[in-house]
Amino acid sequence: MTANVHRPATDTELLSTLGELGREVASVLDLEELLAKIPTLIARLTEFTAFAVYLLDEPTQTLSVAYSIGYPGHIRQELRVGQGVLGASVEQGTPILVGDVDEDPRYRGLVPGMHSQLAVPLRRKGRVIGALNLLSDRRSAFTTQDEALLRQFAAHVAVAIENARLFESERQLVTTLETLADIGREVSAILDLDELLTRIASLTKRFVSYRTFGIFLLDAEARQLDLKLAVRYGDESGMQHIPLGQGLVGWAAEHRQAARVPDVSVDPRYIQALSDVRSELVIPLLIKDRCIGVFDLESTELDAFSKEHEEVLTLLASHAAVAIENARLYEEIRRNELRMERELRIARRVQLALQPGKLAKMPKGVSVAGRFESALELGGDLHDFRAPTPDTLTVAVGDVSGKGVPAALYSAFTKELIRSRTLQRRYRPEVFSVGGALEWMNGQLHERQLEEFYCTLCYAQFDMKARTVVVANSGLPYPLRWSGGRVAPITIAGVPLGTFEGTTYDEVTLSLESGDIFMFCTDGVFEAVNLQGEEFGVRRTVAVLEALSGHGAQAIVDGIFDAVNEFSGRAHLPDDMTVVAVRIA
Repeated sequence: MTANVHRPATDTELLSTLGELGREVASVLDLEELLAKIPTLIARLTEFTAFAVYLLDEPTQTLSVAYSIGYPGHIRQELRVGQGVLGASVEQGTPILVGDVDEDPRYRGLVPGMHSQLAVPLRRKGRVIGALNLLSDRRSAFTTQDEALLRQFAAHVAVAIENARLFESERQLVTTLETLADIGREVSAILDLDELLTRIASLTKRFVSYRTFGIFLLDAEARQLDLKLAVRYGDESGMQHIPLGQGLVGWAAEHRQAARVPDVSVDPRYIQALSDVRSELVIPLLIKDRCIGVFDLESTELDAFSKEHEEVLTLLASHAAVAIENARLYEEIRRNELRMERELRIARRVQLALQPGKLAKMPKGVSVAGRFESALELGGDLHDFRAPTPDTLTVAVGDVSGKGVPAALYSAFTKELIRSRTLQRRYRPEVFSVGGALEWMNGQLHERQLEEFYCTLCYAQFDMKARTVVVANSGLPYPLRWSGGRVAPITIAGVPLGTFEGTTYDEVTLSLESGDIFMFCTDGVFEAVNLQGEEFGVRRTVAVLEALSGHGAQAIVDGIFDAVNEFSGRAHLPDDMTVVAVRIA
């Protein structure tokens, strides 16, 4: 830049101009904007033909052009520290003024046609971060005053560059944290483990490039890390299983620390699995202080992974660890759910298969039918009817406290007690009684000491020869009897089975009349509710029984179920339902 350059004439003007230029560079926080502004500001101090800002890469000690004016675009604009006039200036930490570059053997002719050079290092807190390079097509174009001015201006520029870098770093950090938060929300919503691991590998690419990326998960029992996902470029395959503590992967998992190795060939922990790996980064997947696996990144380049990569991937790993653990727990829960669903389906089939069927030898003058529906897959209701002798029919309807599998098991045991006691009527009729059967069953259930369970049971024996029915009850809703054109409850109460030792049970004996109907049901019938919260109740049950009094036992049972379902609007049943009907001819 040579046109319209106004050089300060006095020391006062110089100080004023430098102060103004310092304020201008300090006000720019965007690095690219700052670099583009620097030559414009320098032009207010001195003339030049070509200009460049070089920035130093400390690990490689390489100076690269960050911004230039008048430089050819095709040349390689890099210098090692110590190379050329500029490299020497950076190495020495002081400006170098060359009046005739042809006489200086250090000069490297990157820009053709130049004859003088002024190189000024950019120093910040005693550390060189780059340099300003001014070239002119005139010999002795720069003076010692220019050198002094540029030295002072370079101090302002160094501060401004560091501030811009810091601002950019903070901005990138905020962006990174926002991205990690988004990623955390995204991966936490994925519950399929394979899909989750694949997505994590893809997301990791947004932060760091790698040749090989693997996710190992820890098998705590086997004390080894198993490779669950591998992203590779090439035909070679690595290790599938690594013992805990071995290699960089095993070390990072065992010590719960990241392992960042710039050169794997000099690290004794490294186990060679791929021939061209030069550097490796292993990040443990931690949940609190527990390691569940690692990220393993490998590169064919030396020192491919930085401290920033380690920090960012550690944050990513914390999100990933929670998501992986959630996915594994979900997978385990889902397996258990499927197993339980399968077992419940089988158990329900067994429970339904064990419901009483049609009796092979029904006593003359009587018909019986029953039906059961559970609120859950398995229910606690039970019913049974048997003909222990040619002239008798025994009916039992019960309701076990609770629902589901425990209630179903308790119900099955109670039903077996009923069957066992009922068969005694065949072999020892002289000692059999209906109330005594409940007393015996109560003692058997109480002995099991299952205090959280009990059973309400209505037990009835129809004697068609004597034309009587004997009923005992341990807390089930009163049975209903339709006789002589009206319905009335059989009011007999009792303590639920299994609650108190030594409980006795009353009996009631009724005469059987032709056309009588007896209906036994669990409280799920009376307590069924509609969408408005109203209960079906005894009154509606009586009305259905009256309406169906001219029908057979099966039609009565089905009619009551139909009425309850219609009333409830097929809302979820709060309890199991069982109905048994007996019709006397």
